[in-house]
Amino acid sequence: MVPLLLVLLLALLLFGAGFALKVLWWVAIIVLAVWLLGFIVRPGSGAGRGRWYRW
Repeated sequence: MVPLLLVLLLALLLFGAGFALKVLWWVAIIVLAVWLLGFIVRPGSGAGRGRWYRW
């Protein structure tokens, strides 16, 4: 009974990790798109170097 529970727990952990990694990939793609938009979309006046973020 214990080995069966360990296998089920391992399967749940791997499924959860796979789902989390997939979500992290989507978050990374969205952040990259917003970062690239920072180079394309530049504010008008008052910007130091032309980027809309400080760092």
